[in-house]
Amino acid sequence: MRILGISAYFHDSAAALVVNGMTKAAAQEERFSRKKHDAGFPRQSMRFCLESQGVTLEDCDAVVYYEKPLLTFERLLETYLGAAPRGGRSFVAAMQVWLKEKLFLKAELKKQLRAVADEMAAETCKPRLTELPKLLFSEHHLSHAGAAFFPSPFKSAAVLCMDGVGEWVTTSAWTGTGEKLKPLWEINFPHSLGLLYSAFTSYCGFKVNSGEYKLMGLAPYGEPRFVDEIKNHLIDIKQDGTFRLDLSYFKFHRGFRMTGRKFHKLFGRPPRKGETELSQFHMDIAASIQEVTEEIVVKIARSLQKETGARNLCLAGGVALNCVANGKLLKEGIFERIWIQPASGDAGSAIGAALIAEHHYFQQDRNVYSEDGMQGTYLGPKFSNHEIASYLNKINASYQFISDTDLFSYLAVLLNQGKVIGWFNGAMEFGPRSLGARSILGDPRNSEMQSTMNLKIKYRESFRPFAPSVLEEEVSNQFDLHLKSPYMLLVAPVKKDLCRSMNAEERQLFGIDKLKISRSTLPAITHVDYSARVQTVNSQTNPRYYNLIKSFQRLTGCPTVVNTSFNVRGEPIVCTPQDAYRCFMRTEMDVLVLENHLLLKDQQPKAEQKENWMQEFELD
Repeated sequence: MRILGISAYFHDSAAALVVNGMTKAAAQEERFSRKKHDAGFPRQSMRFCLESQGVTLEDCDAVVYYEKPLLTFERLLETYLGAAPRGGRSFVAAMQVWLKEKLFLKAELKKQLRAVADEMAAETCKPRLTELPKLLFSEHHLSHAGAAFFPSPFKSAAVLCMDGVGEWVTTSAWTGTGEKLKPLWEINFPHSLGLLYSAFTSYCGFKVNSGEYKLMGLAPYGEPRFVDEIKNHLIDIKQDGTFRLDLSYFKFHRGFRMTGRKFHKLFGRPPRKGETELSQFHMDIAASIQEVTEEIVVKIARSLQKETGARNLCLAGGVALNCVANGKLLKEGIFERIWIQPASGDAGSAIGAALIAEHHYFQQDRNVYSEDGMQGTYLGPKFSNHEIASYLNKINASYQFISDTDLFSYLAVLLNQGKVIGWFNGAMEFGPRSLGARSILGDPRNSEMQSTMNLKIKYRESFRPFAPSVLEEEVSNQFDLHLKSPYMLLVAPVKKDLCRSMNAEERQLFGIDKLKISRSTLPAITHVDYSARVQTVNSQTNPRYYNLIKSFQRLTGCPTVVNTSFNVRGEPIVCTPQDAYRCFMRTEMDVLVLENHLLLKDQQPKAEQKENWMQEFELD
């Protein structure tokens, strides 16, 4: 059985192909279009999924869209009518989009599917598709729950989904057993933890649906001195973790902005304008909302465990990407095991929708895998050495072809010398994290590496931390973490014997000045609170990446490398060798590895660079 899942038209559109219950291919449209968070129909993603498995749309048993648009339309109408006459301009703008395309989404989807099928048939000289596969519609949070539970390594589990909003729902709890998901309860719009966090993201001058991870990274620089203001005025948190917002402080439910004058008056300042200086105030705001978020997540999880008696927990939805809250949840020990969908946002719902159809609609048996069913998220396009060599020869690039063993040894030497390496290896990751397929690598022991990568490679804010990739068997020697974290979704403290104590002068530093302190023997990945967002790497899921880190360990004794996504600020993660070479040449990266091809920056032909090339990417 083949089922194609689609997420589109809101943000982070994606396609996924599930074959007999296993996700075989998945990709976000942004990786092909080079437009961050591309919301358009995932034409190129869909084509990749089908072509990579040697099938056409005709071979699919169904196509599943990840939510029911009419429920979202109903919410918009009721919300705007409830707020009228306020929110009029926002209502008109929303209705123009809905009446043009989203209200007739079933017809639009069929039109787009037909266009892709005809395009593929024409290119292969095959007859046109006579009839489209069955078109099904899941529900937003059901798709999240499907993405959380069905690929998990658990036969049964409690499932918690938290995001901004999907249709009416902002938080939902489920039980998963075998092939079935059963809803327990939900919290409905406008009461949303995801939107509360996004409101603070916007207030601190970052972009909604994009900058939330920046707010999380900013939080350790501050003190949570506004927690009482948040809990006394903005959100009423019950003992079981459920909550209600005081909407008089917000505008997200009836306008173009997230916060209102009353919100700004509460904190004594207007919203920060993007790209202006961050002050200690903004760091304290970030620390405060992060603490409140963690409190809610932990309380809900504790209530859910008590209600279900479950030993396992599965997480999805945008809030599940808050790896600091995930780390707190793990530390609390409420559940024996936690599994988090690595593509927890709406893109991952393409997988969830397809799996819901597989197990609920077609009632197919479910296979439970000892690790999980995500194959390390390496579900995207991959390129052969032959394809790479053809491209490099075409552009007259200077390169060496090196066998794996020699390549990994040489890269270990280069990392030890402080070189920054672009690493392009195997199938591209699905989801927001680079996990050793499309990564930029560095030496975590190098005290200059964080600032070098942020300012000269990524062109992004200096406060943002970098994550470590560590050999799975060495994780407990480097971090206070005793389980696998293959998807970089857990934050854990750096091992105490690797940390250094601050002197009296260093303890007096505040805000961004904290960056000046080297906190451990791994300064490039140790955040200001002595934590790190950990990825564990094993020899089965990504053997080449594992062997590279192993070579670095043999040379230096360090089983960890710095791993950040292969892109610059505002750019989607690279997909093709062309994307990787372009990014390599535009930045101050020293080395590029395309499978077995090694390129050194100082040996490349001088290419004409547009002075305004960064304007191609809208800042996130």
